[in-house]
Amino acid sequence: MKIAMFSDCYLDLTGGVVSSINAQKQELEKLGHTVYVFSPGFRRRKKVKQQLARQKIFIVPSCKLLFRGLTPVSRRPRVVERWLERNFPELAEFTVFHIHYEGGCSIAGIRLGRKLGVSVVQTMHGREDMGEMGIIPWGLRTFVAVALNEFHSWYLPHSIMVKRDNYLAPNLARARMWNLMINHANQADLVLSPSQHFKRKLEQYGVKRRIEVLPNGVPDELLKINRKIRRLKAGESLRIVWHSRVSAEKRIMPFLEALAMVQEGYRLEVFGEGGELMRAKNFVRAKNLKVFFHGDLPFKKILPMIAKCHLDVLVSDNTDTFGMTLIEAEALGVPVMICDADMKEIIPRGGYVISEDASVKAMAETIVDLIENPEKISKMSKVMLENRDEIRQSKRVRELVEIYQQVRIETELEKRRRI
Repeated sequence: MKIAMFSDCYLDLTGGVVSSINAQKQELEKLGHTVYVFSPGFRRRKKVKQQLARQKIFIVPSCKLLFRGLTPVSRRPRVVERWLERNFPELAEFTVFHIHYEGGCSIAGIRLGRKLGVSVVQTMHGREDMGEMGIIPWGLRTFVAVALNEFHSWYLPHSIMVKRDNYLAPNLARARMWNLMINHANQADLVLSPSQHFKRKLEQYGVKRRIEVLPNGVPDELLKINRKIRRLKAGESLRIVWHSRVSAEKRIMPFLEALAMVQEGYRLEVFGEGGELMRAKNFVRAKNLKVFFHGDLPFKKILPMIAKCHLDVLVSDNTDTFGMTLIEAEALGVPVMICDADMKEIIPRGGYVISEDASVKAMAETIVDLIENPEKISKMSKVMLENRDEIRQSKRVRELVEIYQQVRIETELEKRRRI
């Protein structure tokens, strides 16, 4: 098969979406499929662009007002669409367009797929009401959300209007971002959700297309890094790892406050950057916490360091749709701590510890309990190692190929009905 992937979150960025696309591309190519990836990106020398092209990775027309430290943004969808038609006429022969985001490049992919009659699959990776809004100052969030929603409706029709409520859309900004997500998903032939709980939320807020749950996987190579059960030895500090965005929705500050209550017996390694980084560093310095910031290192360098830790933490509360960090920890045999009960479906029973609630006090008590009962670490690590074959990307991609084949048949039948 020939698959084209479109994402506004890929080149020059890190995170769960990037990891997911890379893993899918790698495994699909191993099976003999052709995979193109289209994404905005920073300016590169001609030689670098040629190297990317040999890997079937292409930078779509991107905004010129970009510099290091900002997210690369594609130009208007119609500009990207015309560029794709002009430079990649072979896309008309592709089996499926797989869309991985909701921005300009992704909109262009949907529009071109509709024009060419190619099947369109949309993966809803995350909640833009939390992720996108989390990096925008409070005073601008409503304006930006309304503007993004209006911009989106210029290029793709909106048939649903999500209104404010007391659940996931308590204010206008979040309601507008949910509105964007739902109307975007309804343009696809098939929608993929990484988890059951996110599927339920998408349906609740108005997605009418069929939704299949396809959990993310990890590259098979990750399972080779560590085969030993993690053990917390007597007198040893509990080594905790944070490898996700250092941002408000991930709740880095409440977790640091919890560590301040624990006081001793731990060591936290932080891999990642984000809007709360300076605040977190200042808090650590003021409280003299045993926390070490390593920045946004390449994924391959982080993995061996994670494998040496006793506990991986994801303490977000009702914001994550999947949590790639959880299955990456599982692949390495590292137990995890969570606060959100929805995350229990991602990892095997017995491989995690969940705090009584999401409060600072409950998180601190959970950490203290692990320090005082080190045998729990080895028991959870054993469970992780025993169940990790289920998260192999090769297994997930075989399921994805079946979905591609199914949606292709459905698209062909729909074409015949229209004739």
